Amino acid sequence: MSTAKKDNSTFLLKVSLRHNLLKEIENPIVMETHGGYGHIGARCYFGLPEGVVFEKDAAKSAALAQQRPAWAVYECDCVTAIAAGVGSHLPVNFLDLDPYGEPWPVLDAFFGSKRHFPPRLAIAVNDGLRLKLKTGTAWATHSLQEAVQRFGNAAIYPRYLDVCRWLLAKKAGQRGYSLTRWAGYYCGHAEQMTHYAAVLEMPSDAA
Repeated sequence: MSTAKKDNSTFLLKVSLRHNLLKEIENPIVMETHGGYGHIGARCYFGLPEGVVFEKDAAKSAALAQQRPAWAVYECDCVTAIAAGVGSHLPVNFLDLDPYGEPWPVLDAFFGSKRHFPPRLAIAVNDGLRLKLKTGTAWATHSLQEAVQRFGNAAIYPRYLDVCRWLLAKKAGQRGYSLTRWAGYYCGHAEQMTHYAAVLEMPSDAA
């Protein structure tokens, strides 16, 4: 119940973040990793002719299939599927992550998978990990081990946006990307949610 309320409180911010980011990509082909009932998709991706969306819940997946009949809709765990290359039949250039918790396993799966990587890639993230970090447990969070070494455990919570930018740039860099545009902010109850958007680009000779 509380999770739904927090999500609803930031819904318009999520929509605005994506609308602004879509302006950065010509002919966006979206991969939405946590589709839900498609509320974000209806406001942001309506009319896009093709895309990929994942959702674990059967009822939500059915709603997504009705909402986006031309899209590829997968009822499965997105991390496992993306790591295996699911969705690679499309040249995705806009990645949308809205997990209930952390996004880092999904990003690792995406960048580590065998698929087409476009010269310009946009990423929009709703990151719910900061609530957990408030108690100083970054050291026990597997995905943040490198960040703890870089920033120190005590700095992870107050500097989480800096951590997110650094981690995303590091992960994307392993695929040859440079982070060229960035925007982010805290929001929701007690600012426990973190929203950020990024544009990644490859050198012209590497694309």
